[in-house]
Amino acid sequence: MKVVIALDQGSSSSRALAFDSEGTVVARAQVPVVSQYPHPGWVEHDPLELAATLENALDHVLENLPQDAEITAVGLATQRSTFIAWDAETGEPAGPCPSWMDSRGSDIVAPLQGDITLQQDVHRRTGLYLTPFYSAPKIRHLLDNSPEIKKLHEAGRLRIGPVTTYLLWRWTEGKVFRVDPAMAQRMLLYNIESGQWDDRLLDLFNIPVEILPEISPSFGDPVVFSRGGRTLTVTATLGDQQAAAIGQGGGRLGVGVLNYGTGAFFLLNTGTTLHRLPGLLTSVAWETPDHGREYFLEGTVHAAGTSLEWLKENFKLLDDAADLDDAMGRSKKRILTLQAIGGLGAPRWDYKTPTVFYGLDVSTTGDDLVRGVAESIAFLIADIIDPILQAGLEIDELRASGGMCQADRLLAFQADIIGHTISRLKEREATAAGAAKLAAHAAGLKESFSPSPDDVDQTFIPTMKIGDAKKLKAVWRRFVAGQQETAAAL
Repeated sequence: MKVVIALDQGSSSSRALAFDSEGTVVARAQVPVVSQYPHPGWVEHDPLELAATLENALDHVLENLPQDAEITAVGLATQRSTFIAWDAETGEPAGPCPSWMDSRGSDIVAPLQGDITLQQDVHRRTGLYLTPFYSAPKIRHLLDNSPEIKKLHEAGRLRIGPVTTYLLWRWTEGKVFRVDPAMAQRMLLYNIESGQWDDRLLDLFNIPVEILPEISPSFGDPVVFSRGGRTLTVTATLGDQQAAAIGQGGGRLGVGVLNYGTGAFFLLNTGTTLHRLPGLLTSVAWETPDHGREYFLEGTVHAAGTSLEWLKENFKLLDDAADLDDAMGRSKKRILTLQAIGGLGAPRWDYKTPTVFYGLDVSTTGDDLVRGVAESIAFLIADIIDPILQAGLEIDELRASGGMCQADRLLAFQADIIGHTISRLKEREATAAGAAKLAAHAAGLKESFSPSPDDVDQTFIPTMKIGDAKKLKAVWRRFVAGQQETAAAL
């Protein structure tokens, strides 16, 4: 039996799944990831623990494979923008790794954000925006403030790269030091047009190119390593959201995908055409040796699952994220809510305006607040999708995955507010499915080794009148604008 193993290293857990040629999972494991919060706005992981979570999941899968299993390929998908610094001589990490949710680079970004021309230039070069959540500002912060990293840099032994890069280095004992374009882009040092590290951006953040990995295609040059007495071949690497998009069928032109995970992400495949829209990201999907780079238009909501954890831990409003649908059903009143944990992402990119609830009175319940947070995420997604539709780009299909999308009422409201049918897929492990599919393709296998992205669990058709949806969004946007004005004045 031939199998493909998908490795999915995320911000809340690490997963390993083995798929047979028909896309059936024959072994799986999941290990939670611990985050630390040493200072306000700082979110970090222990790099060795992070690597161990994925390796433990992989070991479990290797131990539980069918006896006749032949591992033909491995696909590696990891969280984006999180990076690790380490000693090139020993391979030991040089300290905790800042998460993509970490904002310690704010002190680097703040003096630059008043320069509109500079911001436009950064966006033109990278497809991203000048925010503290991408790697470059945090790398500069560490170079300025970490004695260990300063010491390694001065000794010429410092290496820095995304999680993917560190894992490949670790597994090959330093023989492989490279990164695929989709992950390189998230470092805010990658030129989306040239496909190389950008000299202007390296100068802007004063980061030496020598500490960064070589950029290579998402597949085409396999990485071989040994684990558990087996020889494993990584045939494809990519970002977790790119993998989730493939797993949902977003590898096809015109298919839009929604992923409600730790954050919420919308991606629309635009093929080899590099589209730019104000407030949205132009993201590298993947790059192949034969067909070059393909792209997504992307919008991000910084906190989705995180906001449910916030409600659970701080206010005891949810026993579990699975209770979201019931809580929304029990709510009797709409509370306008601006869910801004971690800042407002696309298209506003505002890190000053806080989370706000409007309309609370003596009848307000905890369920109303839960519903408000969930509907806020749906409104924020609508603020991403509406400009795309207004620009004349077509979304032929819209598909959803991720933990939060198991709440029927959330997807029903999302469909209403954007006026578009949403298909929720049967496959819950979209990231792993996408990583397996790309790995199988890269290995030249005829079978997909992943579940069909066309297996739909449920379809949500808009029931709200178009005019009512427009009025509701207009009220929401006036509410958000008012909160931004208040925050700016304080």
